Amino acid sequence: MKKIALLLIVFTSLAVFSQEQKRPKIGLVLSGGGAKGFAHIGVLKVLEEAGVKIDYIGGTSMGAVIGGLYASGYNATQIDSIFQATNFNELINDFIPRSSKNFYERRNDELYALVLPFNKMKIGIPEALSKGMYNYNLLSRITRNVRHIKDFNQLPIPFLCIGTNIETGEEVLLNKGNLVQAMIASSAFPSLFSPVEIDGKILVDGGVVNNYPIEEVRKLGADIIIGVDVQDGLLDRTQLKDATKILVQITSLQSIERMKKNISNTDIYIKPDISQYGVVSFDKGKEIIRKGEEATFAVYEQIKKIVDESNPYRKPKLELSSDSIQIRAINSNKLDNYTKEYVIGKLRFKPGAKTCYDDLLKGINNINATKNFSAISYSLESNKEDVDLHISLKENPTKTYLKFGMHYDNLFKSGVLVNLTRKKTLFKNDIASLDIILGDNIRYNLDYYIENGFNLSFGFKSHYNQFNRNVAKEISSTTLNNPDINSINVDFTDMTNQAYFQSLFVQKFLIGGGVELKYLKIKSETLANVDPIIDNSNYLSLFGYLKFDSFDNKYFPKKGWYFSGDIQSYLLSSNYTGNFQPFSIAKGDFGVAATLFKNATVKFQTDAGFSFGQESVAFFNFILGGYGYNPLNNFKYLYGYDYLSVAANSYIKSTATVDYEFLKKNHVNFSANFANIGDRIFETVDWVSIPKYSGYAVGYGLETVIGPIEIKYSWSPEQPKGFTWFSIGFLF
Repeated sequence: MKKIALLLIVFTSLAVFSQEQKRPKIGLVLSGGGAKGFAHIGVLKVLEEAGVKIDYIGGTSMGAVIGGLYASGYNATQIDSIFQATNFNELINDFIPRSSKNFYERRNDELYALVLPFNKMKIGIPEALSKGMYNYNLLSRITRNVRHIKDFNQLPIPFLCIGTNIETGEEVLLNKGNLVQAMIASSAFPSLFSPVEIDGKILVDGGVVNNYPIEEVRKLGADIIIGVDVQDGLLDRTQLKDATKILVQITSLQSIERMKKNISNTDIYIKPDISQYGVVSFDKGKEIIRKGEEATFAVYEQIKKIVDESNPYRKPKLELSSDSIQIRAINSNKLDNYTKEYVIGKLRFKPGAKTCYDDLLKGINNINATKNFSAISYSLESNKEDVDLHISLKENPTKTYLKFGMHYDNLFKSGVLVNLTRKKTLFKNDIASLDIILGDNIRYNLDYYIENGFNLSFGFKSHYNQFNRNVAKEISSTTLNNPDINSINVDFTDMTNQAYFQSLFVQKFLIGGGVELKYLKIKSETLANVDPIIDNSNYLSLFGYLKFDSFDNKYFPKKGWYFSGDIQSYLLSSNYTGNFQPFSIAKGDFGVAATLFKNATVKFQTDAGFSFGQESVAFFNFILGGYGYNPLNNFKYLYGYDYLSVAANSYIKSTATVDYEFLKKNHVNFSANFANIGDRIFETVDWVSIPKYSGYAVGYGLETVIGPIEIKYSWSPEQPKGFTWFSIGFLF
């Protein structure tokens, strides 16, 4: 019986093999078209429903991405889920999580609205909006099952895609090597994504030369071609109204005539009705997928003719392998300005470490966030039971940048920011930056920083700030005995110079310290018959700090927490007032943000500070009030009170904010803060008493390319009137 059963199995297998050999081989050709390529997913869904087995796939641009995923083992439903879960705004803008940026990089991204290359006294433009790393990371994670396959003919479905050599205009067939890199190169739409270098060739979107690789799929062995055409026809002058449409038109000029021949050579031609959508209509993905389904059902009878009704094919769901990775070695190409240790330091894991794809992608994002590299690619190569990580980096040739920003608030008023940044000025890993702020109050910021990763890093800062404003009378002891004066109008000038060192502590906390020399001049014409100069002194101090910040967004966080602790000891002064004695100030700030429900978040914050030692200098006390300005010295926000209207040498304050994003990037919020403020309140139980100061605010915020635009109305039960505050642009 066993022999008979074995013979039956053998004969059955041979019969199935014989049928498979006789079955015509079906090739699938997927054209490029940006977001229009979502239609390919709808086509694949209907082909699977009909029982069609695809034997070969060729694609260009978005067709290469969807085709590559299908060839790697995913079915249509899984690909649909992947695309529905993808944030295409983040993909196009090459989103780098805030957590991947160090403190300097965060400041850079949260300060400047426009960054341009600057070389030989000429302003350039970026080569593309995105390097494509977000897309590269995404595809690397989801194609990990086939990461070891270097010949695309060995994929579950043989696959090829097309790139364009931007230097020669020649078509490049991509059927070997790194699958992710090939898909990225084929879809590198000019100006949107940076070109990709493969085997010494600089490649862009394959749609420039061959948007429908039917001949290449025929050569793989396909007997029947199913072709899906999602490219645009030529537009007339009335339709060419933006740069994207013009670029698409340019890429279509060559292929449009060639497409007529391709259509006649396609056995089953599918042309979805998607002319009303554009190449960047990613928000219309579900509609475009449905159009792909409709177009395929229109030729359903033709499709059924190539299906064996007695044995229709059902593509199984791909079971993803574990994302756990045991990395045996980390290899990178030789760099002129950066060491292998620098690269490994940015990855934050070492050779021999067991990690996962999330940690790998975080490490790659850390490298990308430095902006020191114009191109990044990587692959995982099998090494016995472990893998080796191979990273290829191309150093960014641009060393100098011009950056611009703008801001308005009710304290410093309007300002236009012009920045000059230079990398590798004196050392390989240094950054020099100069901000000039032109407007109602001319200011500057000079920063020089030498980054050494986990080792000690060094820096120098120089800041100059000035403004004219009514402030709390407690800023000067001159007015303390005059009960008729609540505030005084001052011209405030501050020039601060710091030399500091810092390092990462347990890979998360920034710890540092240094020495500071501050020049402070405060002048007021408010008081009669007294010296108008309240202070005109230099102050020498030592300082130390510890910082942590995991907020996902500085201005409108949805999750994370932060902590900042500072201590500063003022040792010497030129002592214009004659009252200086050494003293110290300590302060801390803690905040946490969490999501309440979809689009609604809550943020809690507590900050406090106090002076100790000898009697503090009034000019360095905590001065509270207002919102929306860049904090300076010990100036602090306080809802319900005018700018810098409450002052003392110690305080504690708690704030709660509920924010609701009712439309994308549009926020409404409500805030409440409660505080105790006074001299040496921590020496008694006053600081835990019922809060003496309270305030509330309702506001609207809009996230824009120049930074947040906010308007808040604030009031306090202790104040006779409320205040309306405006803040426009990133804080500086």
